[in-house]
Amino acid sequence: MKIEQIYTGCLSQGAYYIESKGEVAVIDPLREVSNYLVKARKSNSKIKYIFETHFHADFVSGHVTLAKVTGAEIIYGPNANPTFKATIATDYQVFKLGDITITAIHTPGHTMESTTYLLKDENGIDHSLFTGDTLFLGDVGRPDLAQKSVDMTQEDLAGILFDSLRKKIMPLSDTITVYPAHGAGSACGKNMMKETVDTLGNQKKMNYALRADMTRKEFIAEVTDGLAPPPQYFPLNVKMNKEGYEDLDVVIERVLAKGLSPEAFEAAANETEAIILDVRHQDEFVKGHIPRSIFIGIDGGFAPWVGALIADVKQSILLVLPEGKLEEVLTRLARVGFDNTIGYLEGSIEAWKESGKELDSIYSISAVEYEESFNEYSTFDVRKQGEFNLAHVESAELTSLNSLNNHLDQFPKEGKFFIHCAGGYRSVIAASILKSRGIHNMINVEGGMDAITKTKLKIDDNSCSLV
Repeated sequence: MKIEQIYTGCLSQGAYYIESKGEVAVIDPLREVSNYLVKARKSNSKIKYIFETHFHADFVSGHVTLAKVTGAEIIYGPNANPTFKATIATDYQVFKLGDITITAIHTPGHTMESTTYLLKDENGIDHSLFTGDTLFLGDVGRPDLAQKSVDMTQEDLAGILFDSLRKKIMPLSDTITVYPAHGAGSACGKNMMKETVDTLGNQKKMNYALRADMTRKEFIAEVTDGLAPPPQYFPLNVKMNKEGYEDLDVVIERVLAKGLSPEAFEAAANETEAIILDVRHQDEFVKGHIPRSIFIGIDGGFAPWVGALIADVKQSILLVLPEGKLEEVLTRLARVGFDNTIGYLEGSIEAWKESGKELDSIYSISAVEYEESFNEYSTFDVRKQGEFNLAHVESAELTSLNSLNNHLDQFPKEGKFFIHCAGGYRSVIAASILKSRGIHNMINVEGGMDAITKTKLKIDDNSCSLV
């Protein structure tokens, strides 16, 4: 028996490849399926099952493409209603894979079709549990995402999740290995550990939501407290996962021939409603970029930030990117359902410069320079609420990046202001958005809070250390 966790850091997502006696199951695959095909081919094995823990909101699964290529059976739990061919398992239905078994255990609450999968080894002993978004390490799945589709409140769903955890998961052996669908950084929970594998016994000790003495009322209150609004692309990804999508190869092939000269690129930007998305490193973007372009660099949390900040997966996109990165960028966009790239700048920003066309830039200063001029202007911190609560510059105003578009009126229209994040990535995203909205008077602090804490500026610190 072989179990492999395939973890994608950009999405904080874990897919699973399970192999036994020449048969393979894949759990929650990513949209690009070549990795699973290569693994099966190398071991001369056949992909038999594709298990989906629920209709994912934060990424487009590879289930439809993988089933088409391999003939594998797509398995969902009870209450699932996909429009394509799939097996809807009954609660505790058993699926044989080589000399092991995988049992579907219906665990609603995060969504009503949420299902965990219990693997029993060749001796019939409970070995591992693939928990999807029902149980994370240190947290549980947020209960607010499915409330509109099932006409329930988040409190109703949290109560159902309480029952699922206590009746279906917590009675299992402490020695079972827990394999969740997400880790720290995912928007599907709020308090996840950085580890991606643990035992159920340790989770019973460490996870606030699994306290043995916790009442249903306490659980509902704690699980629903402090939930940030879900990213706008979540329901659009759910729709794609329920109804299907184009194969990734088709999406990529369509764009490969759409390299545009600076003149053609400029014309496309002027004649369409496309967003110019610049994915280079933030240091390069700061020095020079096409006016009104939006920066979201591929070296950071690229796909989730695209989903959080661009409202519609059908939005037309024009790309500015480093040479040789086109397929990677298209793949990472497609992971969150953004398939409508209509062209890219051939020769990248160097070609734009050589054409003599206008460039814009972002005025940036070091943390030391910020310290010297700190009292001259207001400071805007674009990190998350939790980061801000932990430690922030005295008198700084929090305007989190994920809600920036809703708070543009908070920024001064006249006079300069400082803007920073944790390390310099998010503040450049924020500055690019502000400039695209006609606000140009920001001063970006390079290195963000990481660099600021090395100065002598007063920090309101509630923890004595930064993370």
